[in-house]
Amino acid sequence: MMLYKMTIYGLLVSTLHRASSSRVASAFVAPTLSSRCKTYKRLASTTRHLSARNTNVDESNTTTANTTKQNKKNKSSLQSGREKRRNFIGMAKAVDRGQFENTYSPGGENGISFEAKSGLPNRDKPFCVLGIESSCDDTGAAIIRSDGTILGESLASQHAIHEEWGGVVPGLAKTAHEENIDKVINEALQKANMEIGDVDAIGVTVGPGLEICLRVGCHRARDLAIEHSKPFVGVHHLEAHILMARIPAERYINKDDTATEDKVLDVSARAMEFPFLALLVSGGHCQILKCLGIGKYYIIGGTLDDSLGEAFDKTARLLGLPVGGGGGPAVEALAKEGDPKSVKLPIPLQRRKDCDFSYAGLKTAVRLAAEKICVERGVEKVDELPHEDKANIAASFQHVAFRHVEIRLGRAMEQVQKEDGIKHLAVVGGVAANKELRRRLDALCSDRSEPWDMLVPPPRLCTDQGAMSAWAAVERLMVGSSDVPEGHDVYARYPFSFSSNNNDEEK
Repeated sequence: MMLYKMTIYGLLVSTLHRASSSRVASAFVAPTLSSRCKTYKRLASTTRHLSARNTNVDESNTTTANTTKQNKKNKSSLQSGREKRRNFIGMAKAVDRGQFENTYSPGGENGISFEAKSGLPNRDKPFCVLGIESSCDDTGAAIIRSDGTILGESLASQHAIHEEWGGVVPGLAKTAHEENIDKVINEALQKANMEIGDVDAIGVTVGPGLEICLRVGCHRARDLAIEHSKPFVGVHHLEAHILMARIPAERYINKDDTATEDKVLDVSARAMEFPFLALLVSGGHCQILKCLGIGKYYIIGGTLDDSLGEAFDKTARLLGLPVGGGGGPAVEALAKEGDPKSVKLPIPLQRRKDCDFSYAGLKTAVRLAAEKICVERGVEKVDELPHEDKANIAASFQHVAFRHVEIRLGRAMEQVQKEDGIKHLAVVGGVAANKELRRRLDALCSDRSEPWDMLVPPPRLCTDQGAMSAWAAVERLMVGSSDVPEGHDVYARYPFSFSSNNNDEEK
């Protein structure tokens, strides 16, 4: 027995010596058996402690290894993302080349396989649609009859909210949408002398736009469609702008302002038939599209960086102009008082013979020119310049910005006329409300050897409002297309899947 205990003691001391240090082991060499027994207990406790410590070290090493592995994975993913972005340098934004997870394709891969996923209204007679818009900074709702007559509409502007910030603040915009969404819906219904149960379908903008703002309108429309068992249409914001050009002109006026409110017009009539060319210019987008049908749009040209509307907004802020109602109207008003050729600015992309746009360089050129004038006038800030200088800067910027449009659009017009025989142009989006742009594009169309027809919606229908969502839903329903409301999501980026840049092979 004594020999057995001594053997165990020796083994423990040997193990401890290897696991720890000789100092710890030597502490257990005791002269008596009782002291050795006490030593066994201390030794066992110490061994368990060391074993636990070693386990913790192993776990720590494993965690470190996993973290390192994850960091390498994240770094690899980041590098992959950078490489992917590098592949698209010099190409137009918002064009699907396989890099987007969600794309808009109501007609499927062939563009004509539409599905009525939530049913359809009776299309043998005129039907009414409630449209809701909350993609950015205005909350809109409207009731449109399928012949294009606007029966009632309401719009809650957020200009005063964002004025002091110099641009749209997403969080404030979301809160304002939440406060106004039911109000504008009820007001539009009241103007149409209808209740929610009287409408035949509901359409709402689901993208692209500010995601937290889109969600407010989408969730309310979903709830109403489910509660009242109405067909539901998730509207594409850019398609809605484009399709506004197809409402027959006599329907532009709200029914409250016309004596034809009870007269139902031809529901199949359109102001512009497919195919046609569209110039879409707004605060977030700048594209030239060949429009072949509902959901079928080829992007011939797009912006590489800033949109035309963004360039106007940034120029307005540079000049210290009020931008609550948008920088475009402020610059347009000031430009009327200036000399468009007084400030020398470069026309973008002169060496590129395609249809793409770029406004980042022009924006910088305007800032540098303004700063140079500040030095000449002896002032520190651009907004301290005399009114005449500001007007000249605004006029010169607008002139060059529109000259850039004329060049790119003119090239696209030649292309589609030669390839497809198209001679119809729709100018849509918020910037289309600019009178100078309308005048210059009208001249671009009429001065050709074979004049083009140009259609621009009235200014109030160029900007974001509920009527565009309602009418886009009408167009989708007329071709037999609707969506499932339950769980329908919104998309900050939502490119046309049936799209192709002019430098890419068409699908």
